[in-house]
Amino acid sequence: MTTDPLLQSGPAGSFYVAPSLPAALDALSDYGTAGAPFAGGTWIMRSPIRHEQLKAHYVAIGKIPELSAIRIGTETIEIGAAVTHAALAAALAGLPGFGVLTAAAGRAANPAIRAMATIGGNLSATAFAAADCVPALLCLNAEVEIASRNDRERINLEQFLRMRSTLAPGRLLTRIVVPRNARKTAHARLPLRQSGDYPVAIVSLAVAIDPANRVQALRIAVGSVEPVARRWVRLEAALLGHVLDSVQATKVAAELADEFTGRDSVEVPAWYRVSVLPSLVRRAAVAALGS
Repeated sequence: MTTDPLLQSGPAGSFYVAPSLPAALDALSDYGTAGAPFAGGTWIMRSPIRHEQLKAHYVAIGKIPELSAIRIGTETIEIGAAVTHAALAAALAGLPGFGVLTAAAGRAANPAIRAMATIGGNLSATAFAAADCVPALLCLNAEVEIASRNDRERINLEQFLRMRSTLAPGRLLTRIVVPRNARKTAHARLPLRQSGDYPVAIVSLAVAIDPANRVQALRIAVGSVEPVARRWVRLEAALLGHVLDSVQATKVAAELADEFTGRDSVEVPAWYRVSVLPSLVRRAAVAALGS
């Protein structure tokens, strides 16, 4: 790669401020496994605390206009990967059907982190099990766009979560595309001790109901309980076609919760993460019905 005035050197190596998306993709391709994108930096900057080695080269993408844009269309909403949590929560506030994502982005961590942390980083951090926006986007049936120097493709978020740790060098998540549907949504989370803490468990819900409150379509996603967020497909199937009732949903969730294998941490034992899921399902159902 040719020398650029935006290329700076530091103790950890180089820091290249990419002026455009093609320039960023070229740099990431050239650096290969020695390079990584840098947006908000809230995860990367804490690498030493996690005893993780920093990359030799970083490509700053936070100032690229198309990665920082939010486009609200009639059929979809497109979110650039460098959009911050705070910007996303502000842009979606009051938008019908997006309460789950507004809450996920607007309640994650604390105000200082939300002002810096990006949606692309939230989805791409493979070791961050407690990411709020992942289950929220799963329940909204989101897709992600991945680009490289030579191509770009769009895949669903579930597929991306399975493959993100094995993405080839030079490939970058560039935007998230979320369909707009008639649905009620809710995001229920249990923080460790206070609002600024990571959540013990998360339940995100998106439901379409008929005038009699019978469930016509339903997506429920669980985060922070296991290493990777995922949909609760068995609970979705059990509630489909029935009246959405928070008490009954809680009962069914308690019967099915043993399918989860909670993750242990120094703060919370695995069994506790699983045990709180039924109460979070109840909270999500109540909030969705009231939305």
